[in-house]
Amino acid sequence: MNAASEKAATAVPAKLSYRQERRQLFVRRFKANRLLMTGGFILAVIALLAAIAPLLTPYQPLQLDSIQRLKGPTLQHWFGTDNFGRDVFTRAVYGLRISVLVGLAVTVISSFLGMLIGLLAASYSLLDHILMRICDGLFAFPSILLAIAIMAALGPNVGNVIIALSVIFVPSVARIVRSKALVVRELTYIEALRSQGASSWRIIWLHMAPNTMSPLIIQATFIFAVSILTEAALSFLGAGIPAPAPSLGNMLYDGKAVIYNSWWMTVFPGLLLVLTVVGLNLFGDGLRDLLDPHAGSAKGGKRRAAK
Repeated sequence: MNAASEKAATAVPAKLSYRQERRQLFVRRFKANRLLMTGGFILAVIALLAAIAPLLTPYQPLQLDSIQRLKGPTLQHWFGTDNFGRDVFTRAVYGLRISVLVGLAVTVISSFLGMLIGLLAASYSLLDHILMRICDGLFAFPSILLAIAIMAALGPNVGNVIIALSVIFVPSVARIVRSKALVVRELTYIEALRSQGASSWRIIWLHMAPNTMSPLIIQATFIFAVSILTEAALSFLGAGIPAPAPSLGNMLYDGKAVIYNSWWMTVFPGLLLVLTVVGLNLFGDGLRDLLDPHAGSAKGGKRRAAK
């Protein structure tokens, strides 16, 4: 009994130390990932700006002041004023708020629907033929043209922009999830679950779905970035969020007519847009390296071979 109790007592700390080692290894890899840290810092600043936008400025995004129209950056108006005397900084941070809202909503909706379609297509051959042919049909249209067509049918507002962009990105997510689920479906433990009588839905949601989360999370960061860019493009073309709403795309459209004389109307909203997209891309690249160690080791091997 004494020997058995000693073995049990020594087994528990060993198990805990193994978990601690894995946790410490993950933390070290996280801190050593410069792309992830840089992108995370940029996104934290962007999220903070969007969250506390009303506290950063005493002005309202639709507040007009014809006397102050087309004034350059000053202490009162950090980013200057536009052609209606509205504060550009106020409109930019409120526009950033709309962009983050649209990007987040599109990412969540398209990720959920794409995962559902991909898992069903990988599990049922009949649904696979039907759902994948629909996705192929959506892939046949350029994304911006398909978004414009959907907006023309639904009408310009924030909700319809989210619907249009979600329709665009669902097929790509479904393809990625399906390809990963097809690999998982053929694993030995899935066959063992089937032989033991596990239901198809149990296998799909408790075993196949968790194994598709890694590529899905990485893809979600890029969907977030492209959604923000596409929303700005739609608003710039007049098919997105209608004016005078403080959208970054609307601000770029207002500034293009006076870009030579009032550069601040275009430069500052454009910088915020670029900074947000760069932060998301850096975060996505870093997250891919963190969740896929083989990709990182392959990159390291290529660098050593090049040297």
